[in-house]
Amino acid sequence: MANSPQAKKRIRSNDRRMEANRKRRSRIRTHVKQVELAIEAGDKKAALEAFKAARPEIDRGVTKGVYHRNTASRKISRLEHRINSLAS
Repeated sequence: MANSPQAKKRIRSNDRRMEANRKRRSRIRTHVKQVELAIEAGDKKAALEAFKAARPEIDRGVTKGVYHRNTASRKISRLEHRINSLAS
Protein backbone atom coordinates (compact mmCIF):
# COMPACT_ATOMS: atom_id res chain seq x y z
CA MET A 1 0.00 0.00 0.00
CA ALA A 2 1.16 3.49 -0.80
CA ASN A 3 2.33 5.60 2.09
CA SER A 4 3.23 8.99 0.65
CA PRO A 5 0.52 11.44 -0.39
CA GLN A 6 1.92 11.58 -3.93
CA ALA A 7 1.76 7.79 -4.27
CA LYS A 8 -1.84 7.81 -3.04
CA LYS A 9 -2.70 10.51 -5.55
CA ARG A 10 -0.97 8.57 -8.31
CA ILE A 11 -3.14 5.53 -7.54
CA ARG A 12 -6.29 7.66 -7.77
CA SER A 13 -5.24 9.28 -11.04
CA ASN A 14 -4.23 5.93 -12.53
CA ASP A 15 -7.66 4.53 -11.68
CA ARG A 16 -9.37 7.47 -13.39
CA ARG A 17 -7.19 7.12 -16.48
CA MET A 18 -7.71 3.36 -16.61
CA GLU A 19 -11.48 3.81 -16.56
CA ALA A 20 -11.39 6.45 -19.31
CA ASN A 21 -9.11 4.31 -21.48
CA ARG A 22 -11.37 1.30 -20.96
CA LYS A 23 -14.35 3.31 -22.21
CA ARG A 24 -12.40 4.61 -25.21
CA ARG A 25 -11.18 1.13 -26.14
CA SER A 26 -14.71 -0.26 -25.84
CA ARG A 27 -16.10 2.52 -28.01
CA ILE A 28 -13.48 1.85 -30.70
CA ARG A 29 -14.18 -1.88 -30.64
CA THR A 30 -17.91 -1.23 -31.02
CA HIS A 31 -17.33 0.94 -34.09
CA VAL A 32 -14.96 -1.60 -35.64
CA LYS A 33 -17.47 -4.38 -34.99
CA GLN A 34 -20.17 -2.42 -36.82
CA VAL A 35 -17.87 -2.12 -39.83
CA GLU A 36 -17.08 -5.83 -39.73
CA LEU A 37 -20.76 -6.79 -39.50
CA ALA A 38 -21.55 -4.65 -42.54
CA ILE A 39 -18.64 -6.25 -44.42
CA GLU A 40 -19.86 -9.75 -43.54
CA ALA A 41 -23.35 -8.83 -44.72
CA GLY A 42 -21.81 -7.70 -48.01
CA ASP A 43 -23.31 -4.23 -47.77
CA LYS A 44 -20.61 -1.91 -49.10
CA LYS A 45 -22.62 1.27 -48.55
CA ALA A 46 -23.31 0.45 -44.89
CA ALA A 47 -19.70 -0.61 -44.42
CA LEU A 48 -18.47 2.72 -45.79
CA GLU A 49 -20.82 4.65 -43.51
CA ALA A 50 -19.71 2.65 -40.48
CA PHE A 51 -16.07 3.09 -41.49
CA LYS A 52 -16.52 6.87 -41.73
CA ALA A 53 -17.70 6.80 -38.11
CA ALA A 54 -15.02 4.36 -36.94
CA ARG A 55 -11.96 6.02 -38.42
CA PRO A 56 -12.07 9.20 -36.27
CA GLU A 57 -12.61 7.06 -33.18
CA ILE A 58 -9.51 5.00 -33.96
CA ASP A 59 -7.50 8.15 -34.63
CA ARG A 60 -8.72 9.66 -31.38
CA GLY A 61 -7.55 6.51 -29.60
CA VAL A 62 -4.05 7.22 -30.91
CA THR A 63 -4.01 10.83 -29.70
CA LYS A 64 -5.28 9.74 -26.28
CA GLY A 65 -2.65 7.03 -25.97
CA VAL A 66 -4.96 4.03 -26.09
CA TYR A 67 -3.42 2.61 -29.27
CA HIS A 68 -0.03 2.94 -30.89
CA ARG A 69 -0.18 4.87 -34.17
CA ASN A 70 1.05 1.88 -36.19
CA THR A 71 -1.60 -0.37 -34.67
CA ALA A 72 -4.31 2.13 -35.57
CA SER A 73 -2.91 2.55 -39.06
CA ARG A 74 -2.90 -1.22 -39.54
CA LYS A 75 -6.49 -1.55 -38.33
CA ILE A 76 -7.68 1.25 -40.62
CA SER A 77 -5.79 -0.14 -43.59
CA ARG A 78 -7.15 -3.65 -43.14
CA LEU A 79 -10.72 -2.45 -42.76
CA GLU A 80 -10.42 -0.21 -45.80
CA HIS A 81 -8.95 -3.04 -47.87
CA ARG A 82 -11.80 -5.37 -46.89
CA ILE A 83 -14.39 -2.72 -47.78
CA ASN A 84 -12.77 -2.04 -51.16
CA SER A 85 -12.72 -5.74 -51.99
CA LEU A 86 -16.52 -5.94 -51.67
CA ALA A 87 -18.48 -6.04 -54.88
CA SER A 88 -20.46 -2.85 -55.46
